Amino acid sequence: MKHLKSRLQMKKTCLVLFGTASIFFTLSWPHKQMGQSASRPTSAIAVATPELPRVTLNSDFTPSSGKAIAVNAGADFQAALNRALPGDTITLKAGVTFTGNFFLPAKKGAGWIVIRTSTPDADLPSPGVRITPQQAGLLPKIMTPNSDAALSTAPGAHHYRLVGLEIGVLPTVKTNYGVVKLGDGSNAQRSLALVPTDLIVDRCYIHGNEKGDVSRGIALNSARTAIIDSYLSECHAVGMDTQAICGWNGPGPFKIVNNYLEGAGENFMLGGADPSIPGLVPSDIEFRRNHVSKPLRWKVGDPAYGGIHWSVKNLLELKNSQRILIEANVFENTWGDAQDGFAMVIKSVNQDGGAPWSVTQDVTIVNNLIQHCGSGINLLGRDMNQLGIQMQRVLVRNNLWDDIDGTRWRAQGKFLQISDVPDVVVDHNTVLQTGNIITTYGSPCRNLVFTNNITNHNQYGVKGDDAGSGNGTIARYFPGAMFIRNIIVGGSNGSYPTGNWFPRTFAEVGALERDGNLRLTLLKPYLAKGTDEKDIGCDLANLAKSIAGVTAALPVEARR
Repeated sequence: MKHLKSRLQMKKTCLVLFGTASIFFTLSWPHKQMGQSASRPTSAIAVATPELPRVTLNSDFTPSSGKAIAVNAGADFQAALNRALPGDTITLKAGVTFTGNFFLPAKKGAGWIVIRTSTPDADLPSPGVRITPQQAGLLPKIMTPNSDAALSTAPGAHHYRLVGLEIGVLPTVKTNYGVVKLGDGSNAQRSLALVPTDLIVDRCYIHGNEKGDVSRGIALNSARTAIIDSYLSECHAVGMDTQAICGWNGPGPFKIVNNYLEGAGENFMLGGADPSIPGLVPSDIEFRRNHVSKPLRWKVGDPAYGGIHWSVKNLLELKNSQRILIEANVFENTWGDAQDGFAMVIKSVNQDGGAPWSVTQDVTIVNNLIQHCGSGINLLGRDMNQLGIQMQRVLVRNNLWDDIDGTRWRAQGKFLQISDVPDVVVDHNTVLQTGNIITTYGSPCRNLVFTNNITNHNQYGVKGDDAGSGNGTIARYFPGAMFIRNIIVGGSNGSYPTGNWFPRTFAEVGALERDGNLRLTLLKPYLAKGTDEKDIGCDLANLAKSIAGVTAALPVEARR
């Protein structure tokens, strides 16, 4: 799409709103709208909106009050771990490599054990600032020489904080099954009493190697765990699923904030294997201000392609999780390969048939930039081949979906694919996609709210199996839906519910400027015309403020 500059410079900011309870959307306006009848339609629909995380973790750093244990070159790191007491600080010499498979023991007492670099705090990034590979010289190296983790936890381990560590896989290793393992994903962890808890990964550089198969950076099977200000990279494999972070047998809550996450399969994933703990659903997840990306050197055919065809899937996948807030992240670069090229895949899945309680619900996706992807988001309420509890309550609000291009990224360019999910709200998004607005199939979706969005119509717009585009699909697959106050570029007025706009070109809507400020200058007919009397589409000024600095700490090579 051409980036046209508008003759008008009128801008307004949309307020981001999200609720946590069942609410009624009621619409009624007395004044005229462009291209529609004299009065706006009146409608009402009861929608259960997502519950936000009940618990948010405090990851502020408080220096330990116990003794200092220095571990220099040639010293026994595991021996230091074994003798440390709650309140102690283990200091590893910066620049020294500690090779082995180390573990964090369970200790009596409630104080924190800090494991950190010897580099003074004044020379490290401040708390809240992400570490980068360029700062690896300030860090000690904990490296695995084999397929086992470089660092793992004993059953019941608790209150460990890792600060300023490089944890990785030696270049000679061909296959590794997880660089850091927090908790146990196997049948050995079958009760909450065995789950490690109160763990913080703070300003750490965690990575695989360039050419080996590395299944994941962090296995997140713990409780009360924060991963903050860290950099996870080189998690990839040929013919094997891989993630920067993946959890399936830990209850949460989890705080994942201000990290760079690089994984070939799913950059971040919850589920994918049955939990061994009966009834377990990872819960209360804060996923904010992360840069979630796949480098283009992994894309076959790209000028930057590095020569190894890693198995690529998506940027974020949820299969068993609840009460998750996905806010103020930058998601970029995924394409059709081992999957269909969606940025996000969200569904309820009883993965291996042994966890029928599996459910994904209460998902809030707000203020994110999603760009350079084959398709947008895929929501599946129930996988009939791996049947869990039906997914419900998803909010997608105030996001910019840019360059969702099926041709360029080898997919279908869809914005939303959805089946059998009740209580979905899609509101105030700006979507620049080359395929369908909505693709649907299977069982209908109750209580869909699709309001205040800007999208391209393209060939089919809103299309379901064996149903006509627009009204035919809405009547069959979204009975009673609220579909109003949307700008559908290139669509047909007579094919959709009243109360929407159908300009012929994006130039008739306004101008999206990609100069680093993410500005959208709307033309006058669309200002303050939303159901909430805000501007139609994503409030890009608010979005830009939310994601400011999310990618600033990255090296140029890792950015698009």
